[in-house]
Amino acid sequence: MKKLRLLAGIPLLAAAGVCSGQSGTAQVGPTPELPPPERGLLPDMVIAKPAQWGDKVPTVPEGYRISAIATDLKIPRQTLVLPNGDILVAEGRGGSAPDLKPKDVIAGIIKARGTSPVKGGNRLTLLRDAEGDGTYEASTFAENLNAPYGLALVGNHLYVANQDALVRFDYQPGQTKASGPPVTVTPLPAQINHHWTKALTASADGQYLYVGIGSNSNITERGMTAEVDRARIWRVNAATGEYKAYATGLRNPTALTIQPDTGQLWAVVNERDELGPDLVPDYLTSVKEGAFYGWPYSYWGKNVDDRVRPQDPEKVASAIAPDYSLGSHVAALGVDFSNAAMGDRYANGVFVGEHGSWNRSDPVGYKVVFVPFTDGRPSGPPVDFVAGFRDSDGTTRGRPVGVTVDPKGALIVADDLSNTIWRVTPAPSAPPPKPVAAARP
Repeated sequence: MKKLRLLAGIPLLAAAGVCSGQSGTAQVGPTPELPPPERGLLPDMVIAKPAQWGDKVPTVPEGYRISAIATDLKIPRQTLVLPNGDILVAEGRGGSAPDLKPKDVIAGIIKARGTSPVKGGNRLTLLRDAEGDGTYEASTFAENLNAPYGLALVGNHLYVANQDALVRFDYQPGQTKASGPPVTVTPLPAQINHHWTKALTASADGQYLYVGIGSNSNITERGMTAEVDRARIWRVNAATGEYKAYATGLRNPTALTIQPDTGQLWAVVNERDELGPDLVPDYLTSVKEGAFYGWPYSYWGKNVDDRVRPQDPEKVASAIAPDYSLGSHVAALGVDFSNAAMGDRYANGVFVGEHGSWNRSDPVGYKVVFVPFTDGRPSGPPVDFVAGFRDSDGTTRGRPVGVTVDPKGALIVADDLSNTIWRVTPAPSAPPPKPVAAARP
């Protein structure tokens, strides 16, 4: 009976939250405002109310056009544009972490209402525009994977970061189906998998693969043993599978990319929860080899999280601040650098896919933003590039995850709520593409 009474309060909590938060506009950029921590029984919980797109589409800036190039997928997460223009889509849902406290049960039930009920595909889908008219056909490239997420192509090797291992397929240009099962490059931490996604990118020379591995808790509630090799980015030798910790203290590095020209590694990171609606900012940062970014002991440099026991003052003293705040709880899950083919306004900077908050009364995220760069660094406030996923009344038709820039001039956006892949291009004078074909089951 106690459980029933506890769960009976969920709709009220989900609708109202427990406190109000500020807009978060002062939290973007290199020096975000960090208010005092707020603690409570439960965080604000305002989630998506899923709805169909129907005849609607996300909004894009004037001079751009958006179209759905694949629908009816099975939880699309990240995409990869291949040299011939084909697009690979990683589909899956992972994780197996048990709930620790009653509030975790409540939060899990509420959050599940804002996600797709579709079972993850555990596959790679290939999209091909054979006629070059913007109409893509879908086929299954590889099946029986384990919650695939990160993707990278190096020469004739296609790398996939499953939730439990980094694997490799042989790949030939134009290939539409894997020629055999993948080869394991190296196992990845997979016990519990509170944060199961494994982000992936390759160094500019293809010698190394960088893998983002999230923590197994919010702030070490499962103990430090569960955090071995977690909350960090690995650098993996692509030829041998040998790995090392490239950077640590990153709670959940959900997407990685290499900066053109410089070869610098960049990441978007989801920070900790339950310190209030405006703590702690999720961020975009260049990743420095050997650097420590604070988790779990501190955030945004040396701001100590008093909840963590025991503390480690030496680690806090070594912590560095990230480069650029995206705002608290926006849940950044995708990042990629732009190029000149995307148009002058959006040629120099990064696109970031923000999946959207669940734990603040004034929801944030639910869009793709563009962060402008000057001289290789973020240089201004983020600009909404793809929006309209969520209405002011909570009606939510999509949630962006991975973003990939096609060198020919298109932004590919994975939407794991409507199970759609969107393509944004500078608007030509030609008519819009033909109706999209659904993915094969």
